[in-house]
Amino acid sequence: MDDLEIITTSDGSHTLRNKQLKETYHSIHGAVQESMHVFIRHGLEFFNDQHQSNGISVLEVGFGTGLNALLTLQYAVEKHINIRYTAIEPFPLEEEVWSKLNYGDPDKGNEHFKSMHEAEWNTEVSLIPGFSILKRKRTLQEVELNDVYDVIYFDAFGPSIQPELWEYAALEKVVGVLKVNGVFVTYSAKGQLKRDLRLLGLAVETLAGPPGKNEMVRGRRG
Repeated sequence: MDDLEIITTSDGSHTLRNKQLKETYHSIHGAVQESMHVFIRHGLEFFNDQHQSNGISVLEVGFGTGLNALLTLQYAVEKHINIRYTAIEPFPLEEEVWSKLNYGDPDKGNEHFKSMHEAEWNTEVSLIPGFSILKRKRTLQEVELNDVYDVIYFDAFGPSIQPELWEYAALEKVVGVLKVNGVFVTYSAKGQLKRDLRLLGLAVETLAGPPGKNEMVRGRRG
């Protein structure tokens, strides 16, 4: 945990700061607030409202703390929908780090958050009826994507930290597994990102960002 420190964001939820990279995993203006706004409301919920599907497949680039996956599981329970969740993360957190994060329901012992992190890597695991997770311990460049997805959460570190994940080739690989009518969401709103997504055939929208950020991007495959 030497390179990571836990900080409390403005909505009371934790995030991590990588001291070497001088980068946080979430917005300091609210980790849960940001994830809910970008990935759940404008990604998963938007797709579900449009298509009313009982089964949704989600791909996350950047599992990180597991917050997006946990919020997705909670949404699945609330809406009574089935979700298959795949996450790519080459550098998983150690238990001494993730176990200190204040996510989940303390009254239930954070059981879902705990089981999510303890799930075996590179194997699809059913966490609860209707929600399974497959964590791929690979870089985006290394991983083979053999499935297709309804919703893609693109939650890598920013372009200044991980530029290789925001290059056209990386985006092409990810967008290539997005289903027709699928939704791609990310917190970034860089001009080059939007141009590349349009070149890859997505209809791109610039939306209001979460607190502390002016804009975010959603792409849709028609």
